[in-house]
Amino acid sequence: MNPDLAFALALADDADAITLPRFRAADLRVETKPDLTPVSEADRAAETAIRERLARERPGEPVLGEEDGGEDASGWILDPIDGTRNYTRGIPVWATLIAYADRVAVVSAPALGRRWWAVRGEGAFANGAPIRVSPIDRIEDATLLYALDRPVPSRAFDAWHLRGFGDFWAHMLVAEGSAEVAVDARGLAIWDTAPLSVILEEAGGRHEGCVSWNGRLDVSGLR
Repeated sequence: MNPDLAFALALADDADAITLPRFRAADLRVETKPDLTPVSEADRAAETAIRERLARERPGEPVLGEEDGGEDASGWILDPIDGTRNYTRGIPVWATLIAYADRVAVVSAPALGRRWWAVRGEGAFANGAPIRVSPIDRIEDATLLYALDRPVPSRAFDAWHLRGFGDFWAHMLVAEGSAEVAVDARGLAIWDTAPLSVILEEAGGRHEGCVSWNGRLDVSGLR
């Protein structure tokens, strides 16, 4: 196994060991950040644990994370909990996102029992099985997943199946071939998108900004 992937998977194990036991905890502490988004004690604890292990075992490598910042995206990129709103409300659609530059990615969703990963040039996997985007090439035959915190363009209603899924899961469903397009909220940060790009592209799809698709559809008018 690629050593960077093996290490990223180990970091995801560490994060899962922190986040899953606190999921649905009655005494979970949640605060509101200056940008008015929620952050839980589990978000902070998971990122701290990952950073501490990186400092011990990969000293000197840059780290950029949602909770503790950083500016250098040439090394490790962390989102300790993508989907914090879901996490704090007991909805199991949340995950830890880890990328190593633009080469290695892990998305771990322990409450769903799913984990996706990829290394550039080595394909994409979910729970150990190879994954591939779907071959559908007409929007009229496509399943389109759309974040509901933005207006839905009229062209989205041409899709065969339209559902309101956001965050990491929508993009991973495209990578698995269960959906053809995922349109997320605008203004995503690099820790939201870096792991998704590697996995989508290794599964044969594309990811640009807030949109993932199977690479076969015309997604103009959906961004």
